[in-house]
Amino acid sequence: MAKPMKRILVTGAAGKVGSHFIGHILHSDQAVRIRALCHHRLLETKDRLERVQGSISDRAVVRAAMQEVTHVLHCATCKETPDDVMDITVKGLFWLLEECRTSPTFKQIILIGGDAALGHFFYPHPLPLTERQRHSAYPGCYALSKVLEEVMLEQYFIQYDLSGCCLRAPWIMEKDDFKYSLSFGEDVFGGPRWRDLVGNQRADEYVKSGAVPLMLDPKGKAVQRNFVHVSDLVDAILRVLDHPKAHQQTFHICMDEPVDYQQVADYLKQTRGVTSVEVETPFWSTWLDNSKAKFLLGWRPAFDLKRLIEEAWAYQRSEADPRRVWYPG
Repeated sequence: MAKPMKRILVTGAAGKVGSHFIGHILHSDQAVRIRALCHHRLLETKDRLERVQGSISDRAVVRAAMQEVTHVLHCATCKETPDDVMDITVKGLFWLLEECRTSPTFKQIILIGGDAALGHFFYPHPLPLTERQRHSAYPGCYALSKVLEEVMLEQYFIQYDLSGCCLRAPWIMEKDDFKYSLSFGEDVFGGPRWRDLVGNQRADEYVKSGAVPLMLDPKGKAVQRNFVHVSDLVDAILRVLDHPKAHQQTFHICMDEPVDYQQVADYLKQTRGVTSVEVETPFWSTWLDNSKAKFLLGWRPAFDLKRLIEEAWAYQRSEADPRRVWYPG
């Protein structure tokens, strides 16, 4: 007997995680249909890929998107944009959860959370962070929104015994992202923005020499920072789909060890002759513990520090593959 068809609604479908997940499903699992909820960036419809266009903050849009949906992958988010963040991450998730709990076809929601809900590297954490760590947003609206998302989902577990889980991910890498996260130029990917810390003149000199930053904490120690490759995150998403041990759980989905900026500097010096520059910052090391995902799901990250560096430096972009800013802020 053929398996019943899954219909997965993906919010934030044109973003990094959503687009990778959709691409994997369309190439591998013929028993799944995808419905993409798109707002500004649109995906082309194709076999087994439907599209609903509109804002997740609009209840009618969410209701239409949820028709006959069995699973939800919630990736839609908003960075430091105060005018939009509550509509997208609070009102939008509320409408989504309301439709999930009343839908006759709904089976599971998967929230892509973030380590911003735990303060990222803004606060000192002397011990590895497990999923039991209390929420501690850093200043700004984005981290607050990630806390609110997780709390809302948890309350729907309590109030309505909703089926779902949260995959809490740190900074998500693909292609040459990691290389450009270490750029002193205007082409830097993400933060910190190194040239703001060292000044434009010194930054321009480092760009010419090809130097990379070695991030130091306030005590002068090399910072350890958490990352995950998008392919490892997609693998975790696939594992939690209908997994009984994922029910109402939160999982840290990250590399086995955080990236140590001293190790990055040493490796690039040894393999490519790249010099490094110590940069004092107000940031602290954190270590996300991913043991729970390994134990309950059998998940393992394929990327370690060496592979993260090697693939980022080896990646060659074509004219049809420009670097993309996935969201403002």
